[in-house]
Amino acid sequence: MDISIIIESLPTLLNATLMTIFLAVVSILIALLLGFFTALARISKIKLLDAIASLYVSIFRGTPLLVQIFVIYYGLPQVNIELDPIPSGILALSLNAGAYLSESFRASILSVDKGQMEASVSLGMTYWQALRRIILPQSLRIAIPTMSNSFIVLIKDTSLISVITVTELLQMSSLLIAKTFEPLTIYLLAAALYWIIITVFSVMLDRLEKRTSQHIAL
Repeated sequence: MDISIIIESLPTLLNATLMTIFLAVVSILIALLLGFFTALARISKIKLLDAIASLYVSIFRGTPLLVQIFVIYYGLPQVNIELDPIPSGILALSLNAGAYLSESFRASILSVDKGQMEASVSLGMTYWQALRRIILPQSLRIAIPTMSNSFIVLIKDTSLISVITVTELLQMSSLLIAKTFEPLTIYLLAAALYWIIITVFSVMLDRLEKRTSQHIAL
């Protein structure tokens, strides 16, 4: 392994890492909103909302993310919807992760004892007040571990966006390999950077889980 190659390549890969982090953070935020409202739609008593949400979850959990990226970036222009590579990648990642997160939210909400909702309503709260004040705070603590897994998978899935020419970490690694002819060194360096990103996110999420548990216990 050539140390000089690492020293020369690291600054370029670090810049590409910033794009990877940007893609991950924006996609996570959008996916959280999609997942939350999809979960609410699936537990609602409005059959149309439930049907639409269930179809969305089924499609995006039942097809490969790579195919979804191709459909959004290469397929949508045929119906006059053209998106640049970065928005296309963010949209694909968000829709895919949102489908998985919705199941985490839905399962955690349904896991809260139904008696708490009934008691809240009997005290004069509306359904939505009880959901916001009583059910959701408890379900969040339950959902965080599975949400953490989805976030980690999403970070790794940003590498797939390289297929539509977004210059994130994996794409930049390929460009450097074409220049240096050192695939082992460059890919190991890229893998180390992915590991660092995921480790940092994991530590942050673990702290969030502990803090949330403490607040609920209080």
